[in-house]
Amino acid sequence: MMWLANCSECIEHDFKFYQSNHEGEIIDFIHDERHWTQGIIINPGAFTHYSYAIMDAIKSVNIPTVEVHITDLKKRDDFRKKSVIAPACIK
Repeated sequence: MMWLANCSECIEHDFKFYQSNHEGEIIDFIHDERHWTQGIIINPGAFTHYSYAIMDAIKSVNIPTVEVHITDLKKRDDFRKKSVIAPACIK
């Protein structure tokens, strides 16, 4: 993600990077940053499949959000193909 902060097209934008293994901390971060951010890029990892709380947090701040993954969810195990966070994100 550092390339994003350093690319010439992005020079006029500020970026904040955040990582946590704790669902509540991610939710708090989303809520706390809602006053300054113009967008969110999230890789929810394992939370993809069960964190309705993160989905609700994204919906509540009404900020354009893009969900990204390291792997293609459609090629994963059946129980890993569905993202509960996707309905709150840009298609």
